[in-house]
Amino acid sequence: MPQAAPPFSELLAACRRSAVHLEMRDSYDDPDEAPRVAAWKAGHRHNPADRASWWRPWLDMVSEATARGVVIRRARIVSEPFSEYTRYLYDGTFTNVAAGEDIRWLPRRKASDIALPGNDFWVFDDQVVRFGHFSGEGVYLGDEVDERPEVAKLCATAFEGVWDRAIPHAQYTV
Repeated sequence: MPQAAPPFSELLAACRRSAVHLEMRDSYDDPDEAPRVAAWKAGHRHNPADRASWWRPWLDMVSEATARGVVIRRARIVSEPFSEYTRYLYDGTFTNVAAGEDIRWLPRRKASDIALPGNDFWVFDDQVVRFGHFSGEGVYLGDEVDERPEVAKLCATAFEGVWDRAIPHAQYTV
């Protein structure tokens, strides 16, 4: 049965082989991200050569996990034409790649025949699923963890279906 999720850092620290993340929304209304989105809208872009200006605790956590051998893959299903938020994400994705994530993009129209869970999720070591819940406006409402094997299999299968069709970040343009 689903249960309240422990902190993400604990789930990733316990992960030994793989962590996959499927994002399916065209925007997220994250108050912590709002200043960065506003700066991006005003024309600010991260300088790849100035890592200190964009390296965040998230990237440290990812870098530490990949250094110990965890493969981290993220797939994003996006609508075309792109939302402004998708453009913002795309412009900053090089930071995730620098930390060790492998990221792919799938146009929503190419996902129509893939059975997908109703929420964004992470799957850790093919066993633990962390669902993220958001309002219709993209406001984060919380997470829950599900360790039922059939749920983990559903999510892992959905992720792989998306991953197989998705376009690697270096080859995708927004």
